[in-house]
Amino acid sequence: MLGQFSNWNDTIVALATPPGIGAIGVIRVSGTHALELINQLFPKKDLLAQKTHTLHVGFLYSLKALQAPQPQPLDEVVLALYKAPKSFTGENVVEINCHGSQYIQQQIIQAICAAGARLAKPGEFTQRAFLNGKMDLTQAEAVADIIASNTEASKNAALHTMRGGFSHALSALRDQLIPFSALIELELDFSGEDVEFADRTQLYQLLNTAHAQVQQLLQSFQLGNVIKQGVSVAIVGKPNAGKSTLLNQLLQEERAIVSSIAGTTRDTIEEVLNINGILFRLIDTAGIRTQTSDEIEQIGVAKSFEKIEEANLVVHLIDATEAFSSEAQEAALALQTKANKTVTVINKSDEASSQQVAQWLTIAPNALAISAKAGTGIGTLKEALFNAVVTQSFDMGNTVVTNARHAHVLAQIQEAITDILFGLNNHTPGDLIAIDIRRCLHYLGELTGAVTHEDQLDYIFSKFCIGK
Repeated sequence: MLGQFSNWNDTIVALATPPGIGAIGVIRVSGTHALELINQLFPKKDLLAQKTHTLHVGFLYSLKALQAPQPQPLDEVVLALYKAPKSFTGENVVEINCHGSQYIQQQIIQAICAAGARLAKPGEFTQRAFLNGKMDLTQAEAVADIIASNTEASKNAALHTMRGGFSHALSALRDQLIPFSALIELELDFSGEDVEFADRTQLYQLLNTAHAQVQQLLQSFQLGNVIKQGVSVAIVGKPNAGKSTLLNQLLQEERAIVSSIAGTTRDTIEEVLNINGILFRLIDTAGIRTQTSDEIEQIGVAKSFEKIEEANLVVHLIDATEAFSSEAQEAALALQTKANKTVTVINKSDEASSQQVAQWLTIAPNALAISAKAGTGIGTLKEALFNAVVTQSFDMGNTVVTNARHAHVLAQIQEAITDILFGLNNHTPGDLIAIDIRRCLHYLGELTGAVTHEDQLDYIFSKFCIGK
């Protein structure tokens, strides 16, 4: 039996659970001969005679151990059988549930490789699922997004795409466009006669509906990018304005050192806050002032300005108790001008007089008055941060595009649809319209994977984890 399957290159194996010590580890095996291969190592029963989607408990051995007079098992395992085509990859799949020892896991993987399997490449299980027609390319990419999701919103967006999301609608559009393309190209064979095989009215309706649909998907990408990547928020202001106190209040923990001594924060501190399913990466920066002889503080101030440039959003904190001078007013206005997206916050409003707060509101009419120390106005600030980045309906029941590749291809589809409509409106010759329709079909196929390139697939699936 030893080496009987050593020439099989189509059976792959990988650890499907994260590396490290745990109670259970799962090793996944997939391929045409996966059942036969594992059957050699599991003498308790004939796996080939078992039904799909069944569990089997017993000892797993290496081929070498089975040749010994008293075979020593690798581990007691639970095998889950999934017979083709009713499996994730569309092939025969065996998932081995073993104990979480790294040593045991490696011993089992080595035994499976010695029996004829090979180690899977990153994303190869999902790639096989795509190649075997179990899912289209957008759904396959959503698998990686689900694994990487860290909020309810990002999980729901990825799950919606994996279930079909927008790809089913666009696949239907491609199927409807193909007959029109064929009929218009057929008209070219009768160019000398005044005939039209393709119904222009139906084509108009299809293209207008598709254009609106693609436009909506493209508009959702701004929200999708926020859901997937999160939002970087720089908390900036003069020394002692209460930036560290605000960070601690938002996080509900003592993360930053709070002191009445100006310039306590010398370097940036970054923490993550989840507001309604959106991750905000809060950056507490050094207090901004130009008149300081402290070299380390000067470096911190320079870093603060760097964070302002890099941040998606800036929370500009103003100390309401500070004297309202022309210099302070100019500094506040300069800071607001420097930031692209600014939420201005007047802090210490409980310590200042109503006149002081009103003065600061003259330069920032939309500012929020809060007290970071007392915790008043924090809920309103969170709501303002959320509304600053989520500018459209946040209904995860609808499709939200979170993948940059999808957005790029959708833009090409939209451009092609626009060109077709332009050609129809201006009575462009059929051969040129046919070219634009073929271009649109190509991009639709590229999005869902009906048209693929080997290099493109290798790049997409190489970003997956090994066991997926």
